[in-house]
Amino acid sequence: MDAAETLKPAAEKVKAAVESLKPEAEAARATVDQITTAANTAFKDGVEKTLAALTEANTHSKKNFEAVAASVSAAAKGAEALGAQAVAYSKNAFETQVSAAKALGAQAVAYSKNAFETQVSAAKALAGAKTPQELFELQTTFAKGAFEAYVGEIGKMTETFTASFKESFKPLNERVSDVVGRLQATR
Repeated sequence: MDAAETLKPAAEKVKAAVESLKPEAEAARATVDQITTAANTAFKDGVEKTLAALTEANTHSKKNFEAVAASVSAAAKGAEALGAQAVAYSKNAFETQVSAAKALGAQAVAYSKNAFETQVSAAKALAGAKTPQELFELQTTFAKGAFEAYVGEIGKMTETFTASFKESFKPLNERVSDVVGRLQATR
């Protein structure tokens, strides 16, 4: 028996072992693809929902502005000077809300870009996993980091929105306080 014949059974066993591992490797690859797709979809849905909520809030603010402007116009017939000031304050409030919407949009875009880059690097790391355990550890770490980043970003957006809301209504509150003060003084 020569060396080739001696090694042939061992080579066949190795080949059979490699073939038997192919389904697990394909299953792991499919799982990684499925997890990555699900994470991307969940992230995209989250960003879309957040942007939709911000758009809705902006639309609501615009309607509030329009309602305030209509009320101010009606009151301005009796007090022309006060009406002109209120319109100027309302315009300032609306401009503040528009600026805040732009800032929120910029934050969302920056976060989306950063999250996409993180997902790409995570996908590369997942593709390089040598064992299923390493794969699941990498995925767990990625998922935890992505969730923490998302929660942090929502916190930042909430702070921006809150500050904008307060700033946009500050002039209106001053006007209301002024009118109430004048009405009380005339009693």
